Order: sequence, then structure tokens, then C-alpha cells
Amino acid sequence: MNLSIVIPLLNEEESLTELHEWIVSVMNTNNYTYEIIFIDDGSTDSSWEKIQTLSKTNPNVKGIRFFRNYGKSQALHAGFAKAQGDVIITMDADLQDSPEEIPEMHDLIVNKGYQLISGWKKKRYDSVISKNLPSKLFNWAARKTSGVKLHDFNCGLKAYKKSVVKNIEVSGEMHRYIPVLVKNAGFNKIGEKVVLHQARKYGNTKFGIERFINGFLDLITIWFISRFGKRPMHLFGALGVLMFIIGFLAALYIGFIKLYKLYNHEPAILVTDNPWFYIALATMVIGTQLFLAGFLGEIILRTKNNEKQYKISETL
Repeated sequence: MNLSIVIPLLNEEESLTELHEWIVSVMNTNNYTYEIIFIDDGSTDSSWEKIQTLSKTNPNVKGIRFFRNYGKSQALHAGFAKAQGDVIITMDADLQDSPEEIPEMHDLIVNKGYQLISGWKKKRYDSVISKNLPSKLFNWAARKTSGVKLHDFNCGLKAYKKSVVKNIEVSGEMHRYIPVLVKNAGFNKIGEKVVLHQARKYGNTKFGIERFINGFLDLITIWFISRFGKRPMHLFGALGVLMFIIGFLAALYIGFIKLYKLYNHEPAILVTDNPWFYIALATMVIGTQLFLAGFLGEIILRTKNNEKQYKISETL
């Protein structure tokens, strides 16, 4: 099979039929063998009924329905697990991503040797204040912290080699950082393609301003996971030892001052009246806690289970 097209969605009943017809037209024009996998992420409208109807008329349409809204990352995870195509395309269901971009992205994967092609919405039709400027800042920060040189990390239109999606774990809210996850998994042939971005035709965006706050928090998470996810003791343990040494040296200093004054028959103040006592106590306690945090992190890492973070209600 040439292509698996993975489409996560939430309350997109108005656009599904048009999107399906558009994709099928592109697939038939290019003689692709394909499957379209719709993942209904807890829609409360008639999106699932639309998917069922499309599946009955087109055997290439498949569907996954979640019990409730778990998030885009979990939807992509389920879609990747089900996908069978040699090349996997992800796109949004709101008609803002154009299926006409698929053949060129497919060619870049198959004939140019790329493992991931990420879309770049160079010209956007979103609000400048609420989306464009925060998105530019977000992408700049992502480039600087991850080392992945892309202009648009969060573009939903992407193409993957099959081996890539079968070897990355998309969870939490990490769909924004899939290129970073791909790089961390050892796939380094990552490219970018300018894609057409269209104004939303139906409904309203499902993302509010909080996604940018969450995005930057997730950026810190992905930076930490990239560098220390497999070895938390290297960060927490090192900081803990450093803090403990500082506290220990401060305690030695207090002891030296105490002995010096006793040796010279000078009046000695109480240890608890010396500010260095509290510095020594605080740093040694913090150092011990940091060391234990790293130790517990290592234990959790080695005993964690990989339970899925979503529950599937129905499949087609």
C-alpha cells in the first residue's frame, strides 16, 4: 500500500465529506493505493456517523472512535498503530490542509530518501495576534532548544516513512514536537516543504490561547526528555551531589571557626547564630532530595509500563 492518511478530528461533521472526496480525487489521479484513517477524538456532533457512512461507500476508509476527548497526540498514536502504508500522511480535518500537497510529499519520502517531511504554512490565514505571532515565537524557541531547523513544528500536514511512525511514542501533548521525537529516535533525514494554508471553511478552531502556554511548558519537557529522559540521575544526581558538597564545605567552615575560637580562647557564638549553619543545612537537605529524585527517576524509568493513554470505543 502506498499511503496511509491519518486524520485526527474533533467535531468536524461539516468538512468530512468534502475532505474525503478531495483526498479520493488526489489518490485516483495519482493511482495510489491508500487508506484513510479517521480518528474521532470524542466528538459530540455527528462526525462518527459521517465516518461510518464514508466507510460503507469506500472500503479504503477506516475509523477509530475514542470514548472521550483524549487529545491530538493520543489520536495520532492510535492512527500510527493502525496505519499500514509505506508512507504515512497526517493532516487536519478542517480543510485548512490541502490534499494536493500529498503527491510531492510522498515523492520526497520515496524518491529523495527523507524520513520526515514537515509542512510549512509560510502564508497563514489565522489571526496575527492570537496565532501568527505566538506561533513564530514558539517555533523560534523550539528550533533553539531542539536543534531541529524547521519553520513550522506544529503544522498538521506531515509525511513519514513507515518505520518512523512505528518507532516513536506520541503521548501527552507532544504532537507539537513530533520532529524532535523523530530526531531523538535516530531519524535524521528531516525535511520541510512549503504548503498551502487555507482559511477555515466550517466551524471554529478547537484550540485556545492556552495551547501556547502548554506548548512552551511542553517545550521544557521535551528538552529535558531529549537530554536526560534516559538518565535522570545525570541531572538530579549531579545537582544533588553539588548541593551536598556546598553544604558539607559550609559545615566544615563552621566547625573550623568554632575550633579556631576555642583554640585562641576567644568567645564563641552559638552555632545556630551563624548564618552559615542555615546555608549548610538547607543545601545538604536540598542536595539529598535532588539525589533521591534522580534515584527514583531511574527506578521509575526501569519499571514503567507503556499503558495506552486512551480507550477506543469503536473501530471500522
